[in-house]
Amino acid sequence: MFRKKDGGIVQLIDKKKMQEWSIELPLIFIEYIRNNKLDTYDDEKVRKAVEKYLDEIMEDVAIPRLIEVLEGEDNEEIFNALERIDKIANENLDLARPIKPYLENLLKKENKDIKTLADGILELFRREERRKKLNEKRKIMREKEDLFMDGKISAEEYAKARKEYIKFRDSK
Repeated sequence: MFRKKDGGIVQLIDKKKMQEWSIELPLIFIEYIRNNKLDTYDDEKVRKAVEKYLDEIMEDVAIPRLIEVLEGEDNEEIFNALERIDKIANENLDLARPIKPYLENLLKKENKDIKTLADGILELFRREERRKKLNEKRKIMREKEDLFMDGKISAEEYAKARKEYIKFRDSK
């Protein structure tokens, strides 16, 4: 419970009660509060306290519970967790980022369905990484283009940079 300057209160659920939730719900709760509620708190002190509490939930509840399931032996439970994580990752990849290393470990599992689902989630990370690199290269290419138009680099340098950019852009 957090007290605001105007006498109002902001009350969030206790971490102990969250332990009873399904494993993906704490992540969804954190994201919901951050995206929809945090900005409505006019009191900066309350906002910072709530952010700190959400970070604690992430560290103390959300991540440990996910890890416990993903490192467990119950393939059905792992598969169900991965399906929910996949849904979350498709909506907001940042929420799934803390469990990325555990997904990579699941690729070593014998169960084909688990491997396929884990690889599908990891593919989202690979695509995001590629998108970031492509944006970087696009920015560099624009700069080279401007330099070439201003006569500050040679046609050969520009052609070489353009060739590298196109090669990266077209590779998969």
